[in-house]
Amino acid sequence: MTDVNPDGEWSGWQLRGRHLVSEDSQRMTVERLRGLMWRDKMELRLKGYASRRAAEEARHAASRPQLVKVVIVNLAQFRHGCMPAS
Repeated sequence: MTDVNPDGEWSGWQLRGRHLVSEDSQRMTVERLRGLMWRDKMELRLKGYASRRAAEEARHAASRPQLVKVVIVNLAQFRHGCMPAS
């Protein structure tokens, strides 16, 4: 079985022999895919990430709202150094 037609997100791609073939008929060899993955890994290292997962987690963490603790202080007590212990 050398010809496979994946579905889902890979719909339109085909596995033909030793090549992954894109929707627009571009053939990707195993060596080419390894090279692309190596380049992606090196670009992530230059940006300071250990892996693709770490980069995605950092991106998601940056988009989450940060929690902030709000403290209300009586200005007169603050000026006189009479702050209650929290």
